[in-house]
Amino acid sequence: MSDTIHIQIDRADGSLQRLIGLVERRGFHIDGMSMADEGASRRIALTVRGRDAARSIDNLGCQIDRLFGVARISAPTYQSEAA
Repeated sequence: MSDTIHIQIDRADGSLQRLIGLVERRGFHIDGMSMADEGASRRIALTVRGRDAARSIDNLGCQIDRLFGVARISAPTYQSEAA
């Protein structure tokens, strides 16, 4: 199952790299990402899925919230996998 997290992130140097690194270190695959620039920030829709059933999207969200310059702007939405 894939989950989509909507994030607002500062356009500071390395901010996107820190976000992607965190997602991968927490055991998630990035299935898709779309970005839109909004002045000094970016709005990102990040579609992820856990490497195994033990991965919690809620825990990932809490870790994302702790990143400097990053804020989730909505709870994850769930999508079924395409066959």
